[in-house]
Amino acid sequence: MKGMKSIGAMLTGKAEVDETAIRKLSALLNETGLSEIEIEHNGARIRVSRHMNGGGQMVIAPVVQAAVEHAAAEPVVKGPVVGAVLSPMVGTVFVSPEPGAPPFVKVGQTVKEGDTLLIVEAMKTMNPITAPHGGTVREVCVKDAQPVEFGQMLIVIS
Repeated sequence: MKGMKSIGAMLTGKAEVDETAIRKLSALLNETGLSEIEIEHNGARIRVSRHMNGGGQMVIAPVVQAAVEHAAAEPVVKGPVVGAVLSPMVGTVFVSPEPGAPPFVKVGQTVKEGDTLLIVEAMKTMNPITAPHGGTVREVCVKDAQPVEFGQMLIVIS
């Protein structure tokens, strides 16, 4: 993975899109066969992922996130959020059973243990994510068709 250090050096920590870094990361995706790559340098982060769109064409989507600076220090919460449902795998999340259908759950909805909350697709397998306990959906932390990582917070139920 030569060149990763030089790509990282292109990140300034400002909300700027560095086309050269995105192009290099896109080329690295093609070279390695990976579907997603993310780098961080000085608090700035670029993630480039590719997926097939509805027409069967490959789409490469860069995400640039700048470092966040706070004027006043906020307390850092350690540990998982109470009631958080975490992704058990890396994949793509779907909030409804099929395109155009209503979502499995909405904020404010009451769910029972075992109810399907959403689906995470991994390696072309649809994996239902179910409620580990009953309660009220307080937050949906992901958007439809968003890539998710292992351990990423998906939904909060209290």
